[in-house]
Amino acid sequence: MKALLQLPIRWKITGLSFGIVAFSLIIIGIILLGYVSEIKEEERSQQAMITAQLVAQNQTVQDSIELANASEILQPLIERMRVLNEQDYIVILNMDRIRLTHPIPERLGTPFVGGDEGAAFAEHIYISKAKAEDGTETVRAFVPIINRDREQVGVVVVGSVLPYLSDIIYEFGRTALIIILITTLFGFWGAWLLANHIKKQTFEMEPSELARVLEERTATFNAIHDGVIAIDEHQRITVINEAAKRMLNVHGNVVGKQISDVIPDTRLPEILEIGQPVYQREFYVQNRAILSNRIPITDQGRTIGAVAIFQDKTEVNRLAKELTGVQAFVDALRVQNHEYSNKLHTIAGLIQLNQGNKALDYIFELNEEHSALSRILMQQIHDDSIVGLLLGKVSRGKELGISLKINKSSSFVNYPEGITNHDLVVIIGNLIDNSYDALLETDTSDKTVYILVKELEEELFIQVSDNGIGIPKGYKERIFTRGFSTKKKEGRGIGLFLIQSIVERVNGTIDIDSEENEGTTISITLPLKREDGVGHAL
Repeated sequence: MKALLQLPIRWKITGLSFGIVAFSLIIIGIILLGYVSEIKEEERSQQAMITAQLVAQNQTVQDSIELANASEILQPLIERMRVLNEQDYIVILNMDRIRLTHPIPERLGTPFVGGDEGAAFAEHIYISKAKAEDGTETVRAFVPIINRDREQVGVVVVGSVLPYLSDIIYEFGRTALIIILITTLFGFWGAWLLANHIKKQTFEMEPSELARVLEERTATFNAIHDGVIAIDEHQRITVINEAAKRMLNVHGNVVGKQISDVIPDTRLPEILEIGQPVYQREFYVQNRAILSNRIPITDQGRTIGAVAIFQDKTEVNRLAKELTGVQAFVDALRVQNHEYSNKLHTIAGLIQLNQGNKALDYIFELNEEHSALSRILMQQIHDDSIVGLLLGKVSRGKELGISLKINKSSSFVNYPEGITNHDLVVIIGNLIDNSYDALLETDTSDKTVYILVKELEEELFIQVSDNGIGIPKGYKERIFTRGFSTKKKEGRGIGLFLIQSIVERVNGTIDIDSEENEGTTISITLPLKREDGVGHAL
């Protein structure tokens, strides 16, 4: 048994399939043998009945049966009829049930002892089946003999021995052998082809190997930190890992259920309609911000499902915030180092010229300027990250010869729903950087960037303007595409894409007003309240 279990699946399938074919052949053979046996019995019965009726209607039989020497007259006649009709025996009985004819001469003149002849002496015609001591079965036809006076004068018994099953098998043996041989060859060939097909479908792997791979992949799949959900073409969930259940607050086994019943605000079925992937988009699902890739599953050009791979945006924000903070700190240190180096040179020069009072006035002026800007920003913008970003960009602008002017009416306290301080850093920082890049390509002496961050009654309004080179014609529709940039620098083309992802996530708007060689103004509105059930999802 152990050796059987260790057989390759190809041989197991072949053996099982061939065994089914062989079992089917045996069952069919048994049914056919029974059917042929019934046909043989019916044929022998009809032949015996016809022969018995012929004998009973024979005029010689009717005239001679009551004579004293009836056996001498009838025995030769009946034997010839028996041979001609291929019967095993024909027995004529008088009304005393004495055998007047018989294939075995020694039984002539002896009483008939069959036990089933009684009805025949009452003028009944019928077929009887008898079994001999040696096991042979015989069908017997009983026909009464009626003379010219319409009186019964005797009975004719015609018997025919039924063939054994072995005789039937032998009779059809050659034909059966050919059928069995052909069926066996084709059955084995078909079983082998089926086994090979299944083997190829299972990547030439044995069931034990498949089970091990499935267990390993299931464990790996559930160990993935990212959430994964897949649906079929009927929008039924086919795959969901533990990370996805945990992030989206899904409980129990939901495989096979409609995704709209499990996660009502999902838009994963939209991928089935558009048939195109969507990468690195920020969405809200189950009131949780996520960063998701959505990809269609295709088979021979037809979309048969969709899969979403997503991360909890909270964790992504935390990592991004750390990275942004470190980078901003490095930039601030570099700018301050350069700025203070220039200022120290200025102060040192004034001292060397014995202009101590002017040096002190210059120091007080610098301190007052920086303190005033910091004080105004801290009072009107209640976020240290945004204030720090703006102060850093002001210093960076001075280093580049660009004036960053912050509108004095700028102020905000409340974050729009679904927006974090990191999102605002991304939006404001990238808009200012784009303006700096545009101004660096111009020859104008007055390089200025204007910024307004204003909390209105129902929205947060952000506007950044510059007098740079503007956006070339034909580029406005492409600037938000991931990786697209007019700058031939590695790593560009991501800023505006990130801004658009954040704005779309909360159903905000972006307006661009730009003319070549005149400048660009980008206005962004972010609603303070996100409508229930509205927004993007998986």
